[in-house]
Amino acid sequence: MIYENNRTEFKAELNDKLEKEVVAFLNNKEGGILYIGLDDSGKPVGLEELDSIQLKIADRIKNNILPSTLGLFDIVTEDVENVPVIKILISSGLEKPYYIKKQGMSPNGCFVRMGTSSQPMTTAMIDDFYSKRIHNTLRNISSPRQDLKFAQLKIYYQERGLELNNRFANSLELLTPEGKYNYVAYLLADENGVSIKVAKYAGTDKVDLIENEEYGYCSLIKATYQVLEKLKIENVTRATVTNTQRVEQNLIEPIPMREAVINTIVHSDFSREIPPVFEIFSDKMVFTSYGGLIPGQSEEDFFSCSSMPRNRELMRVFKDVGLVEQLGSGMSRILKAYDKSIFHISEHFIKVEFPFLLPPNTDIIVNGDENGDDNGDENGDDNLDELRVLEILKNDSSITAKQMADRMSISPRKVSRLIKGLKDKEKIVRVGSDRKGYWKIQ
Repeated sequence: MIYENNRTEFKAELNDKLEKEVVAFLNNKEGGILYIGLDDSGKPVGLEELDSIQLKIADRIKNNILPSTLGLFDIVTEDVENVPVIKILISSGLEKPYYIKKQGMSPNGCFVRMGTSSQPMTTAMIDDFYSKRIHNTLRNISSPRQDLKFAQLKIYYQERGLELNNRFANSLELLTPEGKYNYVAYLLADENGVSIKVAKYAGTDKVDLIENEEYGYCSLIKATYQVLEKLKIENVTRATVTNTQRVEQNLIEPIPMREAVINTIVHSDFSREIPPVFEIFSDKMVFTSYGGLIPGQSEEDFFSCSSMPRNRELMRVFKDVGLVEQLGSGMSRILKAYDKSIFHISEHFIKVEFPFLLPPNTDIIVNGDENGDDNGDENGDDNLDELRVLEILKNDSSITAKQMADRMSISPRKVSRLIKGLKDKEKIVRVGSDRKGYWKIQ
């Protein structure tokens, strides 16, 4: 049963109070959730034309509230007692106070969540919020280069069935107030000076470095997929035999690992030019992001699974291309499998340390073996694997299924299934014969 509280509000229908409730949650330090289609007791009332209502909600939130809310809200449907309702997830914003545009930055336009209701801010509260407003976001920092190209970004959007038109720099907020490319654009461009470091050590400390790779100098989206692929390969399956059974397990639970990788990257403070670092030891993996907690955020807030994105513009793009499923979902997936103790928070850094689930002396099984393990991903994580296949085909259109299986550390059978899926979706087509032909990306 869902109840109203300081982070949850019910509305039986879409009405003229939408902006007020959203503003209150944006100004709340933990954000919140607004349900449309639940009465005051939490019972579903049933809504017609859900898609149309969702479009109206998105339009009103984007156009009727300031500062910009893009990347700070998500609209999904959820079944309550087998009845679909609309769920609006709202992050705590960094540019408080947020306000209703037509009312201005005044007590009539600024609201904050107090208990189970949204109350007008006093003038003193508005002044206090404004004095602490963080202006130095990536959006306002000029790109070191202005000759930026975005072919890679456009491909990732196309893979999601989305097209970037000539005004995409405006719609994705890739421009400074002066109209120049900003640092978000720089991070997402085909070429930049930003890299993500992945280091591998032979032992349990940093004494014996055996691998030191950098992924980057390209779109941050592409670099993220490269890091995910590298760590997926490193996250081998090990087996140990007990008195009663043979236990096979990945070194790290795959879903929490993927969420932690994305969180480490998207929440890093890139304005200081200190890139995220991923370290692989014989007994653990450690992911480090620079920036510490966001000003005004407590450790309790951090672990509450509410979303307070440091880089909302990046968060919005990561969500568009499918790297982020839903605001605030990453932390809940990590904490579902691991204790809070894996996190180490200091003034300038946040580290997440995943201990290996089985000891180093257990047998290693090749990921994606003939039994169909496919690296232990939930449902095989086909969406990510399809993107990996496309990335490989971009660089080597004549690669064989066996070569691709070896490169991806999965079974040839799974490669065939992924290729068939991409063909069925008309994303690739075979040109020429099976032996001498090549793959063409549509």
